[in-house]
Amino acid sequence: MAQIFSPAADTWLRMSLLAALSILAGGTVGIVGFARSSYMTSTEFRPPQPVPFSHRHHAGELGIDCRYCHSGVETSRRAGLPPTETCMTCHSQIWTNASMLEPVRQSLADHQPIPWTRVAKLPDYVFFRHDVHIAKGVGCESCHGRIDQMALTYRAEAFTMEFCLECHRDPTPNLRPQDHITDMAWKPAADARSEGEATAAHEGIRFGELTHCYVCHR
Repeated sequence: MAQIFSPAADTWLRMSLLAALSILAGGTVGIVGFARSSYMTSTEFRPPQPVPFSHRHHAGELGIDCRYCHSGVETSRRAGLPPTETCMTCHSQIWTNASMLEPVRQSLADHQPIPWTRVAKLPDYVFFRHDVHIAKGVGCESCHGRIDQMALTYRAEAFTMEFCLECHRDPTPNLRPQDHITDMAWKPAADARSEGEATAAHEGIRFGELTHCYVCHR
């Protein structure tokens, strides 16, 4: 009986299977990597703004507290974007004729808010409150990164479900005393977990309930 397959057929079959598995594995890694890339998560993306506002200058160099501009962060669901009047508290006295601040002056004259492009934005199906997180000891830096070092604001974290759940499963390392909530450079004095556990006990955080679906999806 004539031989149907050549002596090298088995080798070619093995190589083909190996190549197929390599392509499948590489494709999976590529898809996962692309899904987690800054392009898809919008991390480190600096959207154009009507005014080139620098957190590095205002919060870092001048030391302006986050709550001066984001006045609703301790009392409401949203941190809030500062009204034009907040900007003009200083800029009616300094840099009064700066061309890059013309949109601010025009906003005040027209009684229209500055059309800022929101950087830290969650999907509509996610329920999130700034005031609750602040009250429980979660600092601004934990979610927004070192915003005091950003010349132009960008999203430091992807705000994925994984990111939120990682903290909700074990929030203690991310908790800090209330007088350091807006301190971007704050580090725990000793062990982060021990200090966080003390804060959690003081604030009455209910461990085990933070990962229930209804906490973030209502």
